[in-house]
Amino acid sequence: MGTYVVTGSASGMGWAVAQRLRADSHRVIGVDLQNAEVIADLSTSQGRSKAAAAVLELADGRLDGAVMAAGVGPLPGRDAVRLILSVNYFGVVDLLQKWRPAFAAGGNAKVVVVGSNSSSTMPMVPARPVRALLRDDLDRAVKTLLRYRAVAPSLAYGASKIAVSRWVRRNAVLPDWAGTGVRLNAIAPGAIRTPLLEKQLASPREAKAVKSFPVPVGGFGNPEHLAEWMVFMLSDAAEFLCGSVVFVDGGSDAYFRAADWPKRVPTFRLPQYVLRYLRR
Repeated sequence: MGTYVVTGSASGMGWAVAQRLRADSHRVIGVDLQNAEVIADLSTSQGRSKAAAAVLELADGRLDGAVMAAGVGPLPGRDAVRLILSVNYFGVVDLLQKWRPAFAAGGNAKVVVVGSNSSSTMPMVPARPVRALLRDDLDRAVKTLLRYRAVAPSLAYGASKIAVSRWVRRNAVLPDWAGTGVRLNAIAPGAIRTPLLEKQLASPREAKAVKSFPVPVGGFGNPEHLAEWMVFMLSDAAEFLCGSVVFVDGGSDAYFRAADWPKRVPTFRLPQYVLRYLRR
């Protein structure tokens, strides 16, 4: 049986996938603010370093996989912007970079990053904070988003999910990841019955917005169902899955972007060996 780390293991989808892995006799090292094997605050650099080191010590430097489920929703207030970006982006990227050698030591590790369908269905998310996050420039991302005042936290959430999904796509195919046997992918849930969604539904104003969002199959997702998807993405059956963002959102992404994907690769981006092949 394998050793897996799950961030955000105390509630929601993180709790569901941790329980599912334990039911299959895997060892789970949970990371959360409470009720976890590793207690850490992923919103700070010190907290992330503490979490990374504690997990490596418990795992003896070898991990068979991870589910990065810790996240913060679009909380109100200017201070929430930095918190959202810190947890949702750096709370994934910093830890995965520190754990990458442990994944490589596992020999066949699988990593699942919990993104969101907000990465493709949320309008008006500015590009600048996304680019800043991908350059590891938190201060620039925060400064840019605060210009949007009241909607800054919502835009921060969307920007964090776009950035982390792009980070997965960019890095999954590199020699340090794919080349060492590590499979890095993301899952993009829609509205799932987690404590975050329940809190939104308890507010009449937020509930109206949530319920008006198009979900072709109707209703909300189930954390246990998402856990099954993530367990599959951690399994040997996902060996050929690399750099994918899997939407499990009741059809919302397809509803908004039916013609946006797939698209051909622009010719100017094709590697030279592909262009030579096409000219034969």
